[in-house]
Amino acid sequence: MNQRYETGLKHLKEIDQEAGEKVLDSLQEVSPDLANYIIEYAFGDVYNRSELALKSKELVVVAALTALGNAEPQLKVHIHGALNVGCNWIEIQEVILQMSAYSGFPSAINAMLALKEVLADRRLEGKNVEGINAEGKENEASWAQPSSVPQGLTRYEWGAKHLTRLNPNQVNALEETFQNISPDLARLVIEYGFADVFSRPALDAKHREMATIAALTALGTASSQLIFHIKAGLNIGLSQAEIREIMILMSVYSGFPSAINGTLALKEVLNDQSTD
Repeated sequence: MNQRYETGLKHLKEIDQEAGEKVLDSLQEVSPDLANYIIEYAFGDVYNRSELALKSKELVVVAALTALGNAEPQLKVHIHGALNVGCNWIEIQEVILQMSAYSGFPSAINAMLALKEVLADRRLEGKNVEGINAEGKENEASWAQPSSVPQGLTRYEWGAKHLTRLNPNQVNALEETFQNISPDLARLVIEYGFADVFSRPALDAKHREMATIAALTALGTASSQLIFHIKAGLNIGLSQAEIREIMILMSVYSGFPSAINGTLALKEVLNDQSTD
């Protein structure tokens, strides 16, 4: 057993030893090398990197797998993993809900059902899950609540306020871009994406931007939006190193092409900033 493998096993145990071992055991008869590479590369090389906190890693992986929408078994492993490394289920719920704006409602619905199954399984196993009552149902009082639109503001104005936190020019840019073709789209982006979703208080703005950057990198179909959210993340306090680590992490979950393209998007943003 080499050092990378031993290191990988250690990190796999931190996240979810039981679920991870089931996946690895299922591969032994058909491709033991793939099982070895999962341990050595994903958990020995990538998860051994320290620039991004483990809790943050698991939240962005949940975001990416939700957005991709085609890896439910792995999504459940990482929902378990997120809970095991200190995330509460409300934070996971918020990440999944946010993906409705970036990968659509079907992906968010399926991931939310996966979360529901994980919570039920953990209760049956006797694992404590905060906010689950004696009948195994989520207590309404423990659900994350939406923010209230302040008196005197419309939903549009409340959403615009949050979008302006990310980029002071983006509201005007959206309005100008879509005014002659679909002004309602710009309005809905601001009202739903930022007044309804981004403003919710149960997840901080930095993790919301981390989740969005991970999802857009994994999807690989929205380069201009990815560049916007990289800039937004830097504007609200994410470091270059944290965003770089998200890209490296995505090499495990959506492949090297998406990680390369995401890193090139980060490079473009940093070059533009240095030119400015």
